[in-house]
Amino acid sequence: MQTLHVELGDRRYPIFIGSDLNPRNLLEPYIHGQQVMIVSNTTVAPLYLTTYVAALEALGKKVATCILPDGEKYKNIEYLNLIFDALLEAGFNRDATVLALGGGVIGDMAGFASACFQRGVYFIQVPTTLLSQVDSSVGGKTGINHPLGKNMIGAFQQPQVVLADMAQLVTLPTRELSAGLAEVIKYALLGDVDFLDWLERHIDDLVGRDPERLAEAVYRSCAHKARIVASDEKEQGERALLNLGHTFGHAIESYMGYGVWLHGEAVAVGMVMAADLSQRLGWISMDDLERTKKIIQRAHLPVKCPAIPLDEFLGFMAHDKKVLNGQLRLVLMSTLGKAIITKDFDVELMKQAILANQEKA
Repeated sequence: MQTLHVELGDRRYPIFIGSDLNPRNLLEPYIHGQQVMIVSNTTVAPLYLTTYVAALEALGKKVATCILPDGEKYKNIEYLNLIFDALLEAGFNRDATVLALGGGVIGDMAGFASACFQRGVYFIQVPTTLLSQVDSSVGGKTGINHPLGKNMIGAFQQPQVVLADMAQLVTLPTRELSAGLAEVIKYALLGDVDFLDWLERHIDDLVGRDPERLAEAVYRSCAHKARIVASDEKEQGERALLNLGHTFGHAIESYMGYGVWLHGEAVAVGMVMAADLSQRLGWISMDDLERTKKIIQRAHLPVKCPAIPLDEFLGFMAHDKKVLNGQLRLVLMSTLGKAIITKDFDVELMKQAILANQEKA
């Protein structure tokens, strides 16, 4: 097992990364009260819920559960309310802990619920997908979707602890594994060309679920994110770099319908669009663009999205959280392995980059 910490001034929390982690021993120091609400979904609960209930009950905790349907389309206020219903029906109070057992959707919803219930209770992340292990479980961003934009309603709610168990990736569908690799590749493209070299050597091992290589990829990704979160917890500046590909990707998700395209699939195409625009601006070479596309394709991810009317695509981009004073800001690559946040780009070139990376209608 490897451990790293997210440092937040006078606060810090650990991320435990390994295989077959012991939830009883690892969670005990981070549960402050007697009440634990486990939030999971209909896919993950049959696999892992019994283990976590037993571990917590062995610690003498009162455990209740809330099982939501599985899918991005349920990440909305209607299903968020089911978590509040479960907390109230269980008679839980401000010493309660909400434990997210699932992927990014469950982590976002459980985290947001914990931030809101009685104005804030404790929160623990047990991410069971690669994407949630390397990205959404770390850093405290929680939220739900709105028809006009992804993750537009939410709160910053840092967990007490994160348990990333590689053994849980054995049951992860192949498509979900690839979606998680999109976020791993993102860290290399935005700030670590040495990590990109490592990924090019080991991407086949990651696709093949080699546990040691996966643990290394999770550790390096989380370490990169932890450094950025430590310097910019509430995304006032540098943390926006973590959104490489996301402004384009969220537009794809919103247009297609939440859950039709997985988040990582949309981000993969979004990163290609960002790299394409960076190349058109003269910041990276054509070889860099092709290198970006190749590593994404080797992860079994798309590099083009279906044809989306340009005005609708731009409309969804206008609702992006990085819009400031009416000005769209994008995360682009100044060089391969170094991202920047900028509003200084040619809009016509951006349109060309969008259209060039869509399938023909």
